[in-house]
Amino acid sequence: MLRRLILSVILPAMLGATLGFLALAFAVQNEPVLPVPVLAIFSPGLKIAEMLTPARHESLGSTFGGFLRVAIGVNALLYFSIFAFAGYLIDRRLSR
Repeated sequence: MLRRLILSVILPAMLGATLGFLALAFAVQNEPVLPVPVLAIFSPGLKIAEMLTPARHESLGSTFGGFLRVAIGVNALLYFSIFAFAGYLIDRRLSR
């Protein structure tokens, strides 16, 4: 039971958050060089955050903080789902 919890929730969440943050850093650094479809594959959070970030006149910290929350959250969710599916497949294989 503990192995299933670790493989299906805890490990994918930790890896997803870490890889989501790193994917966002890679996408922001290489945004002028790479085409948009490639960026959307590696870091969909960047493009979603660009669409959702309000164009209101708020402080730079508030706007940038909201942008980062959305971008990292979407990336973490994407990579969590990938790692959770991989954990499911590994757990299914080990239980045989």
